[in-house]
Amino acid sequence: MTESQNLLETWLAEERDIITRLEAGPGPGVARPEQVSGKTGLEIMQAMLRGDIPYAAIAKTLDFTVISVSPGVAIFQGTPLPQHLNPLGTIHGGWVATLLDSALGCSVHTMMPPGRSYTTAELGVNYVKGLTPKVQRVRAEGKVIHCGRQLATAEARLVGADGTLYAHATTTCFVFEIPAGR
Repeated sequence: MTESQNLLETWLAEERDIITRLEAGPGPGVARPEQVSGKTGLEIMQAMLRGDIPYAAIAKTLDFTVISVSPGVAIFQGTPLPQHLNPLGTIHGGWVATLLDSALGCSVHTMMPPGRSYTTAELGVNYVKGLTPKVQRVRAEGKVIHCGRQLATAEARLVGADGTLYAHATTTCFVFEIPAGR
């Protein structure tokens, strides 16, 4: 077995474990305010990974999942499928952008103190290689570059288990206080 085949098997095993845990929890949806109140962004993301609170429905819709989070880092894994193809026979750029945006945004989310949130203000994606369903899985790793009181920036790369780079992206996020009563 090659090194990339071994890595892919590891990725698939991690994904199976996480999806089992997520599906045993509340499933896709939106966390209730009392489930996230007083928690840091990292604590919220960790609670989601444990299956304690709902995960984002878009992940189920587009066949990707969060794999891991740590301070300033979020890793997502996606399955490029035939239903994600564009008319040219490659995976639609919107699928790639959504996977990268999720890793970018969640990396920023891990840096939020209680009572603070963020929203994407800018997303830039560079597509460097066509992606097809022949690639069984890809990973998007988002890393925070800067997180301040009003702005956060992050970068991400989308790669296959063999190390092939398919796209990379950057984001700028507005950081703000969560309004009272939300």
